[in-house]
Amino acid sequence: MKKLLMLCISIASSYYILAQDISDAVRYSMDEIQGTARFRAMSGAFGALGGDMSAVNINPAGSAIFNNSHTSVSIGVFNKNDDINYFNGFTSASNSNFDLNQFGATFVFVNRNESSPWKKFTLSAAYDRSADFDDDWVATGVNPNNSIGSYFLLNAQGKRLDEISAFTDETISQAYSEIGSFYGFENQQAFLGYEGFIIDPVENTDENTAYTSNIDLNGTDYNQEYYYSSRGYTGKLAFNLATSYEDKIFLGINLNAHFINYERSTFLNETNSNTNSTITNVDFENNLLTTGSGFSFQLGGIAKVTEEFRVGLSFNSPTWFRISEETSQYLATTSTTEGNTILNPNVVNIFPEYRLQTPSKLTGSLAYVFGKQGLLSFDYSIKDYSNTKFRPTSDTYFSALNNSISNTLDTANSYRVGGEYRYKQLSFRGGYRFEESPYKDDTFFGDLTGYSLGLGYNFGNINLDLAFSQAERDTNYQLYNVGLTDSAQFESKFTDVILTLGFKI
Repeated sequence: MKKLLMLCISIASSYYILAQDISDAVRYSMDEIQGTARFRAMSGAFGALGGDMSAVNINPAGSAIFNNSHTSVSIGVFNKNDDINYFNGFTSASNSNFDLNQFGATFVFVNRNESSPWKKFTLSAAYDRSADFDDDWVATGVNPNNSIGSYFLLNAQGKRLDEISAFTDETISQAYSEIGSFYGFENQQAFLGYEGFIIDPVENTDENTAYTSNIDLNGTDYNQEYYYSSRGYTGKLAFNLATSYEDKIFLGINLNAHFINYERSTFLNETNSNTNSTITNVDFENNLLTTGSGFSFQLGGIAKVTEEFRVGLSFNSPTWFRISEETSQYLATTSTTEGNTILNPNVVNIFPEYRLQTPSKLTGSLAYVFGKQGLLSFDYSIKDYSNTKFRPTSDTYFSALNNSISNTLDTANSYRVGGEYRYKQLSFRGGYRFEESPYKDDTFFGDLTGYSLGLGYNFGNINLDLAFSQAERDTNYQLYNVGLTDSAQFESKFTDVILTLGFKI
């Protein structure tokens, strides 16, 4: 009867039953444009330069630098190497993928009215991949004092037994689905723990709200192996309009469409031989599918202070995402009293769509062009990640999460320096970048440092460019957001090789 009453309440509400967290906010707020080979070879320091399809994604005025209509397409090999420490365990992982990461075109329209100060207009469309989620790794070690049992216990405490257990005439699939619909994500986790004999009620009554763990949480040496696999990307499609005034002032605007496609699967195996544990083995699998779309706009300008010296300024609005998520779970336990138990609900939880607003970004740029011999450029960006917001803010969970974001995330500055030297048709390029952590605690998610090198050859109407870049960042990955909150420490190295073919049209 209690569950039937809750059905009426859940239909009338917009209760968000999936536990989003700060890592989700950071994942979709970071925009790492992979870009063309020329863009990448100069570490993305293009805010005052333009004249490159990926530069349009930094400063919309950049397309007005083109003198002729232009198109480019880029392919790349992207590699991520991880050294992973988890307590006394050490593992390493390497992931590579080959992909189309950029394409776009700019169409230049010259004003035939020579007396007009507005010399030309450009229309552009450019796609850039902004994040790559392909990743596989394993963290393994002996946790001295924390078990997955604490995850199920903390999700259960304070909840009525009849709200985390199956009726006598219900299957596991029916009960799991109904509990998720009526009571939410935490109750589902408690249900798995109860039906998997990991937790027991203090009193075997419907009104009971206190529980104990059948894994000795005061024990030691929990052997844990955590497997992580993810796929997907975020991408950005920019529709651009730009113009030049007296060929000295360049102005532009972008209207951007954003895409999210993210799949993640995690699997934990834990064993223990503590005397007071009746549960000796746990297998726990979680699967997530996230899809989303968003919108943002950009405004930008470039000024030629002199023929050699240029100044750029651009503003990226927040991105307003609409995100949908689906999950599924699996649990298996081994008990000295109950034997082997497998809980495979075969249920896909489809959650209500929610909204995410990522922070805006401001970029200032300087560039000095040495005629046809080469150039130097510098970009500085500032982005306040604490302004990230889950919506609707009227939802109590999102309101608390937004407060946590404000207290945990911080303003991040980034610095990019790039240079190019030309010898006849050949160009030599290099760059350096430094990006601060979006977290106040940068020991949890560290700063990123990287360098890049590249070559280009101009055949006249066709140019071919090649870039190599490498960056490093240290991070911690927290296994679960409740109970087993221990982290694996990562030393990550990102290596990219990009090839771009560009030509006048």
